[in-house]
Amino acid sequence: MRTASRRFLPARFAPICAGLAVVSACVATAPSGIRRQTDGDGGGGGDFGVDPQTTSSSASTGLPDADPHALLGADPTHGPFNGGQRVLLHGNGFSSKVRVWFGDVEVDPSAIVPIDPSRVQVVAPPGAAGPVELAAQNGDDASTRRSLPGGYVYDALYASPSSGPISGGTTIELIGQGTRWDATTVARIGQKPCTSLALLEPTRLACTVPQGTPGAKTISVTTGDETILVLDGYTYEDSQNGYKGGLSGGPLAGRLKVLVYNNFTGDPIPGARVVVGSSLSSALLGEADASGVAVFEDASLDAPRTVTVAATCHSPISFASVPVDTVTVYLDPVLTPACGASGDPPPPVGGKVGSAAVLDGELVWDTALDPGAAAWGNIPSPQRETERKAAYVFTTGADPLATFQLPPEYQAITPDTPGELGHAFTMYLAPGNRSIYALAGLEDRSTDPPRFTAYAMGIVRGIPLLPNRVTTDVFVRIDQPLDHALTMEVTAPAKGPKGPDRIKANVSLMIGNDGFATLPTGAQSPLIPFDGRLSFVGVPPLNRDLLGASYHSSARAVTGQAGLAPLSVVGRALSTTTSAPVRIGDFVGVPTLETPAQNGAWDGAHLATSFAAGAPVDLSVYDIASGSGLIRWTVAVPAGSHAVELPDIRQLGLDHGALPPGPVTIGVYGARIDGFDYGKLVYRQLTPQGMAAYSLDSFSAHL
Repeated sequence: MRTASRRFLPARFAPICAGLAVVSACVATAPSGIRRQTDGDGGGGGDFGVDPQTTSSSASTGLPDADPHALLGADPTHGPFNGGQRVLLHGNGFSSKVRVWFGDVEVDPSAIVPIDPSRVQVVAPPGAAGPVELAAQNGDDASTRRSLPGGYVYDALYASPSSGPISGGTTIELIGQGTRWDATTVARIGQKPCTSLALLEPTRLACTVPQGTPGAKTISVTTGDETILVLDGYTYEDSQNGYKGGLSGGPLAGRLKVLVYNNFTGDPIPGARVVVGSSLSSALLGEADASGVAVFEDASLDAPRTVTVAATCHSPISFASVPVDTVTVYLDPVLTPACGASGDPPPPVGGKVGSAAVLDGELVWDTALDPGAAAWGNIPSPQRETERKAAYVFTTGADPLATFQLPPEYQAITPDTPGELGHAFTMYLAPGNRSIYALAGLEDRSTDPPRFTAYAMGIVRGIPLLPNRVTTDVFVRIDQPLDHALTMEVTAPAKGPKGPDRIKANVSLMIGNDGFATLPTGAQSPLIPFDGRLSFVGVPPLNRDLLGASYHSSARAVTGQAGLAPLSVVGRALSTTTSAPVRIGDFVGVPTLETPAQNGAWDGAHLATSFAAGAPVDLSVYDIASGSGLIRWTVAVPAGSHAVELPDIRQLGLDHGALPPGPVTIGVYGARIDGFDYGKLVYRQLTPQGMAAYSLDSFSAHL
């Protein structure tokens, strides 16, 4: 590899600081043989009530007296080219009117939080890949303008999603800017090549993440003699995001490869039985080798076939009518003492992988920027003795349908909570790039349940957190009013003999690729039949730090107050304005299991389902539970109403993952999935998390 032609995107090198202990104020030198992207690059502000010439980075770090205005560095020093990351600038003489530039782009004032004369928090705007000059200036006083050439580097690529489980198997997109990736491109996560890599466009790759260890890892992408590196680009963590496994490759043409892994550890499962066909009498049979791979080569593999995988002490899975040549499965271990009796105990599950990261921050109001403002001034005064002003901090989640839950009272942040600029808080989170948001309003704990009405919020995105490390100086500006109303026009499905009998609707915020923010706007539950409008008061405008976010509207047709099956959910209606109503009506029809009959005997091989009138079904998923739910057979079938035959894996023996005799519960999902391609199915799409809309009902039978 020719070093001179490499693009090296940011690294943490050993700093040469001439003996000065200043964070981000040093010149970093690259290891021998590596060229940094930055190589060769070339009014008073006392509004905080202190003298910037004496209270500054110079005074606090032992620097000699010098220019009262300086821009020393950024933390972190790099970030994705699409922007949105929190960046803390260090320097001297910042005032409350400080302005900041990344190259030629000035940061929006609403994305700037002046902390003190030596620190200012900003949100990085989008930019072109490579180093840019940072600049800061107090208001219109050009004499205070200072710059730092190459002070921030825009990464030439980023991963979406940027985290996943240590078991690997997550399918991520690597999105580049100005890249010319081709069929020769090689991508690595933590120096391990992607287990599979597909070129989608010259600027987009689909990478299946290899098994890893907890923590942040480097992403490297090499094409010819050019390599792009992004440190901390992907994080292995305790995650079940579901972007892994499933179907891939080209059309079946005489060869089929099946890869079998443990869903909790990512380890191969040697000896797993693979059945290619719908009947054991005519199927191709094989076993996974020591690396978890079973390869079939047969002239009959020229049309879609059913693929079933089962293993000792693991729950089986089947994919009907597989049209492609690669199947990657992750089997759940059966966590019983019997499965641990012959050797090692069942694998540990739950909890967080690795060590937690600590985030210390503060909620701040705009009193420093707007002299006429008052702290908590955007929250109305309490009207009852039992009411008080309170705020809570949350991290974005993966479930857009989550119902808002008021945290315990001890987590409340109140006007009396002390802090440097505002009100301090501490969070313990999994490592990775995190986004947090805060809601401030009035709460009343004397009611049952407690009542919390939010009037304002703030959000900070792209906070890099490392295990066993404390990240400080994260300031959440509470400047986003919750004063808009979103209207849904809902056309409910017909009420069936078993249900559903009511609608449950809610609104959350989709924060780009960072997850969802749950709002306390209140769920609404009109009874079916229903055809009308629902109004949700208390959503924010999508400006300032919420630029690029979307309103995520959902409506669930459920049965009973508990929201049980049968049910039908439209879980993904996105919009960016409250000026027009969101129309929801494409509910999937509720399923009816025809074979086996309700409470009847099941032969372990035949399933038949029909769906009531509604939106077309892209995928049917059976969740067949036995052994008090310890063993679950997952069956995926393309399209809606169907009859399907499966191999009776009981003939393989109970020690190969067959369901034991006795009662079984068969849950049937009918899913509508945006842009669905069965040949590219991933595990996420087998669950409601990956479905744009779905219906569900459960049935009883016995083996």
